[in-house]
Amino acid sequence: MKTRFSIVCSSLLLLVSVAHAQQPASAPIVIKFSHVVAADTPKGKAAELFKKLAEERTKGRVKVDVFANSVLYKDKEEIEALQMGAVQMLAPSTSKFGPMGVAAFEVFDLPFIFADRDVQQYVVNGPVGVKLFKLLESKNIRGLAYWDNGFKQMSANKPLHMPADMKGLKMRIKSSKVLDEQMRSVGAMPQVLAFSEVYQALQTGVIDGTENSLPNFYTQKFYEVQKHMTISNHGYGAYAVIVNKKFWDGLPADIRTILEKAMQEASKYENDLSKEEEDEMVSLIKASGKIDIYTLTKAESAAWRTAMMPVHKSMEKRIGVEWIEAINKEAASMKRK
Repeated sequence: MKTRFSIVCSSLLLLVSVAHAQQPASAPIVIKFSHVVAADTPKGKAAELFKKLAEERTKGRVKVDVFANSVLYKDKEEIEALQMGAVQMLAPSTSKFGPMGVAAFEVFDLPFIFADRDVQQYVVNGPVGVKLFKLLESKNIRGLAYWDNGFKQMSANKPLHMPADMKGLKMRIKSSKVLDEQMRSVGAMPQVLAFSEVYQALQTGVIDGTENSLPNFYTQKFYEVQKHMTISNHGYGAYAVIVNKKFWDGLPADIRTILEKAMQEASKYENDLSKEEEDEMVSLIKASGKIDIYTLTKAESAAWRTAMMPVHKSMEKRIGVEWIEAINKEAASMKRK
C-alpha cells in the first residue's frame, strides 16, 4: 500500500515531467552578420554560404541573420556596434582598424604591396595574418578569416593614364592615413566618404572619382556615374571577417568548432569566387556602354608605381616598419619555394 508521502512524491514527479515536456526547445544562438556591400558580391555570397553551413551543421542551434548593403550600420558605426555586442559578426575592410588604433592593418593599404593575388593569399594566411589578428583581441575583437576584395582600379570623368592626370581631382577613399597619402602622392585631393554614399557623391559631383575593386564598381553601379575607368591594379582590397570576442569565447566548444569549419569553407569559396569573377566584371561593366575602360601599359604602370612607392617610406612610423618588412619577407619566401 502506498503511503501518503509516496503518493505526494509520485504526483510531484508527474507534474515536473509534464512541465518539462511542455517547455519549448531552447532558443537558437543568433549571430547578426552585417556587411556594407551588395548581397551578390563574392563577400555577400560567402556570407550567405556561411549562414547555410552554420545553420545546417548545428541542426538549428545557431541562426545567422545576414544584413548586406549597410542596412544595419554605416561604415563608421559597425565596428563600435560589434564591440558593444549589438552585432556579432562583420566583414569590414582592413582599413577600418587604423582609425580605431590598430594602424598595423593599414599595411594592406600600401600601394603595390602585393605583386599578385597568390602572394596576398600566402601572406595573410601565414604568420603575418595571424599576428595581425592578435592585435585586435584587446579591442574585444576576434579575427576569423581574410576575404579577398581583389585589386583596386581608378575611375574619374577624365582619362587616367599617368599619375599627372590625377592632379586636383577629388578622389573618394576609405578612412585611412595611408590611402590619404597615396592620393596626395599623385596630386589628388582625398575625400573620406562612407561606401554607401559614394554613388550619390559621384552623381552629384561632390567627388570626381574613386578607387575600388571591380565587383564593387559593378554591383554599386559606379560605372553609371563615371566616364572613365583605368585598370591600374595599384592597390589591394582585403576584408577581415571578425566577431565579438566575448560572444565567441562564450559559445559552447562544439558549436565554435562547427562555425570555424564553416568559416573556412566560406572563406575558400569567397576567395575563389572573387578571382573567378574579376574578368567577368570587366566584361559586364564594358557591356553597359556607359564607361570607357583603359588598361595601363607596362611603362605607365611603372610610372604609377614610381610615384606611389614613397608612401611606403613615409608611412613606416605610422604602420610600423616591422610589418612592411614582414610582408616583404613573406612574399620573398614564397617566391623561393
